[in-house]
Amino acid sequence: MGGFGGWLAQFTQVRGAIGDLARDASADTDWPEGPDELETYTDHLDAAGASPAALETLTEAWARYAAR
Repeated sequence: MGGFGGWLAQFTQVRGAIGDLARDASADTDWPEGPDELETYTDHLDAAGASPAALETLTEAWARYAAR
């Protein structure tokens, strides 16, 4: 898993919202592998019925990923 998914995987042992997102993504066999765009992951979480808090965490994680 590369791109955002690979970057996110480094947070699976972190406590808090980003760790929760990382663990959920790691366990999700349908987690997108591309294209590496925020919309790809937002659409995936929307389709899975994610909470507004999860979508906010995704957006914050994406900002951190994009700023690296």
